[in-house]
Amino acid sequence: MSEIGNNGAEARRFVRGQHSGVLSTISQRVEGFPFGSVAPFILDQAGCPIILISTLAEHTKNIDADPRVSLIVQPYSPDMQVAGRVTLLGRAQRLADKSELGARYLRFHPQAESYFGMHDFNFYRIEPVRIRYIGGFGKIHWVEPEQYLFAESALAAQETGILEHMNTDHAENLRAYCRHVHGVETTQAAMIGIDPDGFDVRGDETVLRFDFPAPVTDTQQARHALVALAALAKATARS
Repeated sequence: MSEIGNNGAEARRFVRGQHSGVLSTISQRVEGFPFGSVAPFILDQAGCPIILISTLAEHTKNIDADPRVSLIVQPYSPDMQVAGRVTLLGRAQRLADKSELGARYLRFHPQAESYFGMHDFNFYRIEPVRIRYIGGFGKIHWVEPEQYLFAESALAAQETGILEHMNTDHAENLRAYCRHVHGVETTQAAMIGIDPDGFDVRGDETVLRFDFPAPVTDTQQARHALVALAALAKATARS
């Protein structure tokens, strides 16, 4: 499955590497004005942001009255104007079941465990309506949801099993990935998520993102990609 030249895929891969942004909602307290707030998030397998918010929060009251939101995602840079960024415009919808995505969310945001179980915190999924992707100077695009979102695949249901296998049997490979791709030496490394675009490893206290050269949709394709990366890391270490 080739996504070369697909600005939507580039935007999705960009957002995969970030885990917090600024959420803007339509204020109910100050009518008609945008209200911005910090929002940790994860992406689901398709690429939709998932936020965990309290019914007591101002942004949640705004969403419940008007679901239209935007989420800007941008890593820190000394020159924020030239750094890449993505703004997702969409509608936020409360998820009925917290358990489905709870474990995945907490692997990325373990600090949220203390309030995850509280009855007033719920997951909301942002369904994109349009995406603004700025990949650098002169690379500015509007992207439609069908260009950005990844089609449903078997990988979502297989994620937990892949993580258990990698963390139990291939911890050394995970450390080798960190060393080879990011130049980071780690004493402990654990895979915390895998999706069609790549995977995430918590190396000691840092979350590192690894992109696949081509999308994967199931365990077999993921295995091939991970084995190839392990071989490359070992070959580089020997040279």
